[in-house]
Amino acid sequence: MTQDDSPLIGSKLRLIMELRRLGISDQRVLGAIERVPRELFVPPTFVDQAYENVALPIGHGQTVSQPLIVALMTEALELSDRHKAFEIGTGSGYQTAILAKLCRRVFSIERHRALLREAEKRFAELRLHNITLRFGDGTKGWPEQAPFERIIVTAAAPELPTILADSLAEGGVLVAPVGEDRRDQQLLRIRREAEGFKTEELGPVRFVPLVAGLPRDGNAGTG
Repeated sequence: MTQDDSPLIGSKLRLIMELRRLGISDQRVLGAIERVPRELFVPPTFVDQAYENVALPIGHGQTVSQPLIVALMTEALELSDRHKAFEIGTGSGYQTAILAKLCRRVFSIERHRALLREAEKRFAELRLHNITLRFGDGTKGWPEQAPFERIIVTAAAPELPTILADSLAEGGVLVAPVGEDRRDQQLLRIRREAEGFKTEELGPVRFVPLVAGLPRDGNAGTG
């Protein structure tokens, strides 16, 4: 950050302290949030709110998630620098950048080209070279790169697509919001064990819906 960004530095430190108070204890996760400049992932009109603990619009009816939710989902993944992670829904790329600080490689898929192109520029600016992006339907997974040690889904479906659970390596962890509508979504952590899948509920959340298929106009912005 430059000297002109000094107000944001104070805001970022206050956010980190707030996340600690709210129960985020993983030092690696907090460190990643501290190192990733959230102001690059929000529209210019919202830069002054970049480190408030709220979701912010990124246009096209979509948002960059609340920092607490990003931290909670990232912490729930139990990431190490050896893991290969799969993210469904690149969006602004903020969650992707956090993951990239914590694991070996991130594969992220987005169904709208405009968002993908914008995220790609941000990753280049931040010199994040361990991210592989794809334009496509996340509900179909990324079969040629499966299995993954970690999977994160950044949109909610009534039920988790079977192909995503099947893409999880044994011993792997998947974190996703699941629910019929935004008033009835639960954040789930699913572990794949030798004898099957073990599911934990981590609490209520509100996410945009996970949409199958590709938009008619691949350049339209959403995700």
